[in-house]
Amino acid sequence: MADRIHGWQTITGCIRSSTDYPGTEREAENRVVMGQRFITIWFRHLKTDWHINRRRELASIPFVLAIQDYGRMVISATNIEAEKRGISAGMAVADARAMVPSLEVQDDSPDLAVRLLRKWAEWCIRYTPFVCIDGEDGLILDITGCAHLWDGERPYLKEIITRIRAMGYDARGAIASTIGTAWAVSRYGTITPIIEPGNELTAIAPLPPASLRLNSIIIEKLHKLGLSEVGSFMTIQRPALRRRFGTELLLRLDQASGMQQEIVIPVFLPEQYFERLPCLEPIRTRTGIEIAVQRLLEALCQRLQAEGKGLRKAILKGYRIDGEIIQACIGTNRPSHHIKHLFHLFEPEIGKLCPELGIELFILEAPIVEDAISRQEAFWNAATGSPGDVKVAELLDRITSRLGADAIHRYLPDQHHWPERSVCTASSLEEQGTITWPEDRLRPILLLSSPELIQVTAPIPDYPPMLFIYRGKVHRISKADGPERIEREWWQEQGDHRDYYRVEDEQGKRYWVFRSGHYSDDQQPDWFIHGFFA
Repeated sequence: MADRIHGWQTITGCIRSSTDYPGTEREAENRVVMGQRFITIWFRHLKTDWHINRRRELASIPFVLAIQDYGRMVISATNIEAEKRGISAGMAVADARAMVPSLEVQDDSPDLAVRLLRKWAEWCIRYTPFVCIDGEDGLILDITGCAHLWDGERPYLKEIITRIRAMGYDARGAIASTIGTAWAVSRYGTITPIIEPGNELTAIAPLPPASLRLNSIIIEKLHKLGLSEVGSFMTIQRPALRRRFGTELLLRLDQASGMQQEIVIPVFLPEQYFERLPCLEPIRTRTGIEIAVQRLLEALCQRLQAEGKGLRKAILKGYRIDGEIIQACIGTNRPSHHIKHLFHLFEPEIGKLCPELGIELFILEAPIVEDAISRQEAFWNAATGSPGDVKVAELLDRITSRLGADAIHRYLPDQHHWPERSVCTASSLEEQGTITWPEDRLRPILLLSSPELIQVTAPIPDYPPMLFIYRGKVHRISKADGPERIEREWWQEQGDHRDYYRVEDEQGKRYWVFRSGHYSDDQQPDWFIHGFFA
């Protein structure tokens, strides 16, 4: 297993700018942010490749996707066979069929490209935590500090592109110190896909103006003036370029050379607290997974402890070589950075993971992190801590991890009159209620979440029942105490009040029952059982 990678970039490109465009390669080199590297991946036939993977026979025939545009069908994507016959995106389907009568046409889905690129972005996380979608046919990867894990940029790029092509997608990629240069070389370069820092101007000089991501109007103006290569206008004075072509041309030149920052947003923003562990060989055994989890926890907990924090939730993700992602999740009742305890919580989850052909990347995320409790160190220190506290904390976490988050609840008093509404669920062991439990009124040990209807025989108007029938069984009352009237919260709802009685049957079992409303000439109130005393 290889070293871990910490952190991520949220702003790409450099932050340095200048009013004068560099006239020499040496000046440009001084403005490139050293060490920062990017890959751009171009899927040349993204959508048609997806259809071909589903229907292999489409690979050998001219095939296009089309959308409706102002009452006519227009081609939106083509495969290689259609391009060989002169068909391109933007042509009318009728014109294309006149050229190639055997053309296969299918309807395009408006969101297909976005869905495919999002899946590819998720797949690329095994190579870098920072992946961005680039238009409708590309991805941008910030690979700063990643390539050494694959023995350099060349084998790194080769593995990514080779694996994408093996899955049936025609892709090209390039590496450079700026997104603009990498984008230009991946789509228009013909010599080398890896541009060394400081060689950005040399790399883009022989490329056409379209390689700078310019709009079609500027490209057309440049071609009319005979400026068919970036190098033909790269050294022209900036004021002249600005007057003739506006600011977009200068911005794209600055971004490609590294003089201007370029802001991109990752598809999956990594959690603030996370660890990555790439594997030199795919992991297929439980022992290998346990070693990975142990190493990830050691790195993450060391950071949490240094910052005085603990995690409440942790997610382990395993990226398999077949492209699938498997994961396991644990939670704690208190913020924790205790490695041994957290590993024990992961142990039953590891057995549920299915590595199949192998896992090539592990990621441990802590989406919920809180300040560690000041006495936590005492909890885990047997010499100074309370053994009872240690056992209770560990027991609750283990029960929750095995039986689910709903297995254990802790309740706090809430300000409501109705008994079933007078409690709320605490989010943690440390949460305190805004009020205290009432001690002046007896309450049953077991309270039903909803009162259940019973049949009673009772004197009227305000006497307790002489007997009641609950779930088919008759309970004869020997002792009773009450009533205790509990009114509705009039500001929330209208309705009858409740008169509660504590009753004991002939077997000595005690119950909490109530009458809803009053007896009257035209109405008999209902009786309910609401709880059980010891």
